[in-house]
Amino acid sequence: MPQKVTFQSHGLALKGELYLPSDSSGKKRAAIVVGHPFGGVKEQTAGLYAKHLSSLGFIALTFDAGYQGESEGEPRYLEDPSARSEDFKSAVSYLTTLDQVDPERIGALGICAAGGYVPFTAQTERRIKAVATISAADIGQLYREGLGGTQSPDDLKKNLEEAGKERTKEARGAAPRLEHIVPNTVEDAAKAAPPRTLFREGTDYYRTSRAQHPNSQNWYVFRSLDQLASFSAFDYVDLISPHPLLLIAGTDADTLYFSETAYKKAKEPKELFLIDGATHIDLYDKEQYVGPAVKKLDSFFTQYLSGN
Repeated sequence: MPQKVTFQSHGLALKGELYLPSDSSGKKRAAIVVGHPFGGVKEQTAGLYAKHLSSLGFIALTFDAGYQGESEGEPRYLEDPSARSEDFKSAVSYLTTLDQVDPERIGALGICAAGGYVPFTAQTERRIKAVATISAADIGQLYREGLGGTQSPDDLKKNLEEAGKERTKEARGAAPRLEHIVPNTVEDAAKAAPPRTLFREGTDYYRTSRAQHPNSQNWYVFRSLDQLASFSAFDYVDLISPHPLLLIAGTDADTLYFSETAYKKAKEPKELFLIDGATHIDLYDKEQYVGPAVKKLDSFFTQYLSGN
């Protein structure tokens, strides 16, 4: 079982879980911060990957981002890219205080939206020595353009106008407007999206017994849009080099183009590792796809966090 931990980030107490290898020998080890998807919490797919990494000998830290899960922050469910980046820097700082961790051997793994936040953070956070992603998504581009470019600039501007109006309402005492991230029921998802797509499968993952968690309520503050729309995960991804970048994605993922974009913009050492037949959400918990992903992560982090 992981250890419950707390650390500070931009004035907020973040709640995390620290996964330690079963071998508790006194030697310092490589450590990996694992970031959860938009709307997710540490107990879901991030915890699954952290558990696998700890079984391979790495120390792994998951945490709820500020405004999410068990962590502090008001309004609840705010999605602020700058705060998310600061959270990863704070998680790295926390790891450097642990006697078991070699501070020169810290890596990071981001899943979905955290697959954009982690590379973005690592562009300037040089303490992250190796960067990996699972089903990466640039959430800024997603909200600017829609999935696969399906949203027009006019629609974006209309939504930004609405976000501004919500700020005005909040200034006058109204509660923040909340919107669902994925369709909230399986029935709604079937009407909204075809099978094997992000938003259809996202509902199956988050809103059913498959992975539903009481701290993951499928909400975000609508006015987060004006913060999300100005965020670009991969514009300066080349700055990660000479630290390595590994992008893992499924060949059937409708978000694959995000990983491909990051790969094209990055400098060596870099790798785009594709898992045949997997969709975006398949890589969250389906063992036939998680297994190969974990095997690749093991070889990647072993190579680049060896300390040699």
